[in-house]
Amino acid sequence: MYPSDLKYTKDHEWVRVDGGTGTVGITHFAQQQLGDVVYVELPEVGATLTIGQPFGTIESVKAVSELFAPVSGTVTAVNTDIKDRPDAVNSAPHDTWMIKVQLASPAEADALMNAADYEATLAH
Repeated sequence: MYPSDLKYTKDHEWVRVDGGTGTVGITHFAQQQLGDVVYVELPEVGATLTIGQPFGTIESVKAVSELFAPVSGTVTAVNTDIKDRPDAVNSAPHDTWMIKVQLASPAEADALMNAADYEATLAH
């Protein structure tokens, strides 16, 4: 169910690493817990992220939740389509990216969970 080309955090964000760039979104489990997403607040291009620190918020009909950076680095792109179609996070969570980050330390992504490890944490 969870794509093997992604790395996962305990906070239910994912990152796809391609060279020195990380593409970030939230997992199927996260969107399922949130319910219908109605708004996503994301940082500006050029913002500096620190691993484990909040980088934005996601609002659903149930609650507002913080988004936590799975890696440190500088935001190089923001998916502005999410502002118009926040429900894409619900319909295709592993295809709907939020931000792209120039990685400060690629080793941070290597330390994240793979799909099998992430699925094992959900089973507990």
